[in-house]
Amino acid sequence: MPRTLPLSRDDLERIAERFPTPFHLYDEAAIVENVRDLKRAFSWNPGFREYFAVKATPNPFLLKLLAREGLGCDCSSLAELVLAERAGITGEAIMFTSNDTPAGEYAKACALGAVINLDDISHIDFLDRTCGGLPELVCCRYNPGRAKEGNTIIGIPEEAKYGFTRVQILDGFRELKRRGVRRFGLHTMVASNELQAPYFAETARLLFELAAEIRAETGIAVEFINIGGGIGIPYRPEQTAVDLDEVSAGIRAEYERAAAAGMPPTRLYMECGRMITGPYGWLVARVLHLKHTYRDYVGLDACMANLMRPAIYGAYHHITVPGKENAPCDHVYDVTGSLCENNDKFAIQRALPEIVPGDLVVIHDAGAHGHAMGFQYNGKLRSAELLLKEDGSVVQIRRAETLADYFATLDYPGLPEGGRA
Repeated sequence: MPRTLPLSRDDLERIAERFPTPFHLYDEAAIVENVRDLKRAFSWNPGFREYFAVKATPNPFLLKLLAREGLGCDCSSLAELVLAERAGITGEAIMFTSNDTPAGEYAKACALGAVINLDDISHIDFLDRTCGGLPELVCCRYNPGRAKEGNTIIGIPEEAKYGFTRVQILDGFRELKRRGVRRFGLHTMVASNELQAPYFAETARLLFELAAEIRAETGIAVEFINIGGGIGIPYRPEQTAVDLDEVSAGIRAEYERAAAAGMPPTRLYMECGRMITGPYGWLVARVLHLKHTYRDYVGLDACMANLMRPAIYGAYHHITVPGKENAPCDHVYDVTGSLCENNDKFAIQRALPEIVPGDLVVIHDAGAHGHAMGFQYNGKLRSAELLLKEDGSVVQIRRAETLADYFATLDYPGLPEGGRA
């Protein structure tokens, strides 16, 4: 599938005059259309709700945009809870799915009225003590172990640190009921960036069967089932996007089978992040240098601090050169950043058009787990985030870091542009 950008080279150059490269750029209209497609696909379930995984793109401008479309927030830390709160998202529009959770984070989630999604049976007592009692509604995260295969990103479920075992789920619900909890939810997350539609129907079936067992063993009917996220995006041109209608039809068939076997009406939730914003964000950088040694290297003003997925996962991100979209890809380059790490590469031996210093380079599918995974190793500063509005204007939704930001936490005199004397 060809990679396109809703802006020309001249458009990008005009943007770069206002906001120097590198920067992340997100497409508001495409994100909104994508969200509406997801909601439409699951409209057969009256209670369906998507909780956007904040970790994918933790920016309150985007969270507010998604909230206007009816999405909630899936949060996993104090910072993410605060971002959701500041974006006007509170109560059961927040799903707090965390692990190894500090007391203060549970306290904040309880104060916001969030749905607490417990990761471990021992957290029942910890939450009870931390918040001075358990909430009315509690969800539990299930780890199916050998009952369900994971995938290459999440890994083998029985080796994952997340969730209750099957026995613990039953014991946990009994204990929650004994302590006065009156409303219950069930959740699992066993895949990430999965492109096979049948995988999600299989996961739903597993949860529906577990919900039936919970009801039979404890008398508890869960009011919602969160089937997780994990819907992937086609990073490589030869890959095909997941068909949301196919995913929905597979889950609906399992839902109707479970309903026929006695499952009461149950709301379905999802917690997608990557597929919501990922394809509609780009890292835009400029070529600083060409280097010709044992290989030909394209050196950018961006580095893995701006997008670390290729370096840590060996992940593929498609690269285009604006203005040269139709030029032959008859040169082979490693596309690199400037970190003192040899894995600071966006592409290795990638066929591209001939590149010269000053060219703009667009790295595609960087709208999730891009800026969010940034860091400051080597003193590199994180770049700006921009939003392409539906009316064609571009606004900055996060400024680029400065040296003052980098030094702000150091109590040391004489630092340039920052630090407290």
